[in-house]
Amino acid sequence: MTADVSRDIKKNVNGSLISGVILSILGVIAIAAPSLSTLFAETWIAVILIFAGFTKLVYATQTRHQGGFLWKLLLSGLYIATGIMLFVYPSTGILTLTLLLGSFLLAEGTFELILAFKLRPQENWTWILGDGIITLVLGAMIWFQWPFNAPWLLGTLVGVSIIFTGVSRVMLSLNARSTLNSTNEAANPT
Repeated sequence: MTADVSRDIKKNVNGSLISGVILSILGVIAIAAPSLSTLFAETWIAVILIFAGFTKLVYATQTRHQGGFLWKLLLSGLYIATGIMLFVYPSTGILTLTLLLGSFLLAEGTFELILAFKLRPQENWTWILGDGIITLVLGAMIWFQWPFNAPWLLGTLVGVSIIFTGVSRVMLSLNARSTLNSTNEAANPT
């Protein structure tokens, strides 16, 4: 391995390590200030919906002669209107998104339980059963504590996700650094 290639790899590994540390710190901050991070996540979803709505509007006008123009137009309007509503009324948006997450987890848990019992003759089917039970419990916890959990729940979940992303990036970077050092030592025995 040439010195230039090795230097470039070390630079990339170090950059990945630094970004992993930064992500981990941001995740801790998101968990420490869950109301702020919940508001940020809700606003981000609003902006994404508005942008997606305008993208769908452009697509609708570009393909207006191919049929379904009115439906494409209505769909883009739905995206834009939903995004604007979430942006203008963030408290309502947070309540709605939290309830939607609870409903999603309840439905997912139910489907996983059904799947687990369908797979029951197979080995390790209990892992899916356990996953379904935990998912159902999480969904029920969100539903039964709603609306009191809404201000902090989404921000906390985003924070946990960011921490795990950061930690995984740090661990992968440390592994790459270790592998690179082993390769360099094997190539240059002293």
